Amino acid sequence: MLEGVERLARLGSTQSAALTGATIQQLNDAVNGCDISTLSQTDGHFAAVQREGKTVRMARTIGIPLRYFVAKMYHGPYLVVGERMEQLFDWCQEQRIGWQFDPAYTRMIPAHYLVELDQVGCPDPAPRYHRFFNPAIGTGSEDLEESGAKYIHAMYQALKTWLATVPEEEPIALAFSGGIDSTSVFLLARQALQELNANPNRLRAFTLDLGAGKDAAQAAEVVHKLGLEEHWEVVKLPGEELNLEEAIRVIEDYHPLDVECAAAALCLLKGIRERYPTLRYLLDGDGGDENLKSYPLEDSDLTISSVLKNPLLYQEGWGIDAIKHSLTYSGGLSRGYVRTYAPARHYSFNAFSPYTVRSVIAEALAIPFEAVTGNNAERLCTLKEDVVSIGVKTVTGITMPTYPKRRFQDGVGGESYRQWRVSKAWCRQMFLQQWEARLRTAWNPESERRSGNEMTMPEASLMM
Repeated sequence: MLEGVERLARLGSTQSAALTGATIQQLNDAVNGCDISTLSQTDGHFAAVQREGKTVRMARTIGIPLRYFVAKMYHGPYLVVGERMEQLFDWCQEQRIGWQFDPAYTRMIPAHYLVELDQVGCPDPAPRYHRFFNPAIGTGSEDLEESGAKYIHAMYQALKTWLATVPEEEPIALAFSGGIDSTSVFLLARQALQELNANPNRLRAFTLDLGAGKDAAQAAEVVHKLGLEEHWEVVKLPGEELNLEEAIRVIEDYHPLDVECAAAALCLLKGIRERYPTLRYLLDGDGGDENLKSYPLEDSDLTISSVLKNPLLYQEGWGIDAIKHSLTYSGGLSRGYVRTYAPARHYSFNAFSPYTVRSVIAEALAIPFEAVTGNNAERLCTLKEDVVSIGVKTVTGITMPTYPKRRFQDGVGGESYRQWRVSKAWCRQMFLQQWEARLRTAWNPESERRSGNEMTMPEASLMM
């Protein structure tokens, strides 16, 4: 291996959203120095990559994805890091080594970890994982008045921090179903804007209706009860607009519920973009269900025991040391947040959910779920309604309308939703077909391509 030659391609700079507790420079220094203490004192979102000698260090939170691919160049392993698989592939194509690429060889950094990777040979050593988010579990009060107030207050502070970064003249969109999470964001964002001496009417809620969707009727009731009809719009589109194949391409994933959700999100954001070409900022309530474990257990192979005994299951999956964890992807919302992030990026939105930051997750995890629910699955399903509505009333003084949980794709699709539900097998097959088409050119024996052993590039051009 050649010494003193750069072996890292960073396809982008350090990203952050609502970051507190450190500047970008301090964040980069902490990642570079494997300073877990400094990272643990930050809040908000970030994704950062640094290199020290042969060691590359990468860290991220839920809200910003970060992936890497190990390519082979003439001087040894070459780490390519970006937020999307197609970024990694395009870079390899530019270097004429696209034939090395396979989406299955990419890795996503798990949220809330700093990952160290030593570039010393082929194969490289396994990554080392250092956790920087260690919240206390179940240490809060069983009194929902107290725990609800703390949870929503933390969410409100995160929301206020993000809103303070939005230029004063910019309007803000809200993906709004009329459900508990999006309604709470609507009310708290308006109050936060007022506290920031900004116009709360800059915030406008949008509800997708693909034909007889229940969300549209629900949202109409909510804004009527709150007296906010003038600040709400329905984006009505024919059900044929929903494109599952496009959703798979955009999110680069094949979990069916995430694919369906992303397909609906793409419809909503396309409608908003067509009406408001310059609108850039977007809020949503993603992560609220994960925080308060508000998913019907009959939709999965989970039991109430597996949910309550694994506190971060919905945020991080089974964990990096568990049998079910995939090295290709992180788990839980750490993986699934692409369903929100990627569609927003696709339509050039700067998106944020206050329910995904660590301070908010920590307050949710402090709730003693086993004691509060009595290990009852039905009570677990209704808990979020009580916690959030109590918290919103404490922070805003407003009694928030609440409705039973409904998945986004179900709420916008109405009866047509049943016609476009898909299996994981179909989604994975489509994912592989899409990549097969892209890789066909890279593997074409007649195309110009370079061996990993071929030294045809000046060292200066590799110093990125």
